[in-house]
Amino acid sequence: MNTLELATLFTSVVVTFFVIMDPLGTVPIFIGLTGNETEKKQKRLALQAVSISFLVIIIFALFGNQILGFLDISLPSLQASGGLLLLLVALELLTGKDAEPSKTSDVSVALVPLGTPLLAGPGAIAATIIFVRQSENSYDFTAIVLGLIFVHLVLYAFMRFSVPLMKFIGTGGITVATKLAGLLLAAIAVQMMVGAIAEFVKIYS
Repeated sequence: MNTLELATLFTSVVVTFFVIMDPLGTVPIFIGLTGNETEKKQKRLALQAVSISFLVIIIFALFGNQILGFLDISLPSLQASGGLLLLLVALELLTGKDAEPSKTSDVSVALVPLGTPLLAGPGAIAATIIFVRQSENSYDFTAIVLGLIFVHLVLYAFMRFSVPLMKFIGTGGITVATKLAGLLLAAIAVQMMVGAIAEFVKIYS
């Protein structure tokens, strides 16, 4: 594969994961989930969330087919479970219980729902497995990994610089962002489950 083809693959990975992970869309969700934390903790949570997301994606890039095959899990099942998990978090945000998850531990918020399934969700995992299946050599795989690194750096930048935005919008703005985050998460969760149901119908019909 020549340089142009590798560049095309890199661009395809970046565009695909930008659409799936939606860096701009993560800002109100990040603000809603971490608005009560100190600036230092917010920065650490952003780094932890991106690191966890990247780790999960890389694991599935290397062993995704084997993991799903060994556990006999289909991609629609993974998508449905991710949707249910996000819906539970969304309901907590919408009903005013969003303080509970952030007080359990910093890592818990970075792990769920930020790192996974919001960033490294079923869509991102499925896209990773598909890209890896289509790769023909180590150069292809390297281009895929570089694309993933670039996307996660952008994700971190969006969350990292949402911290000054939190200061600007104040407590009232954070409350609004929390409710907006809950609404967005609920919509994402429902879309995940609808997509999973559609795939189940195709498989079993």
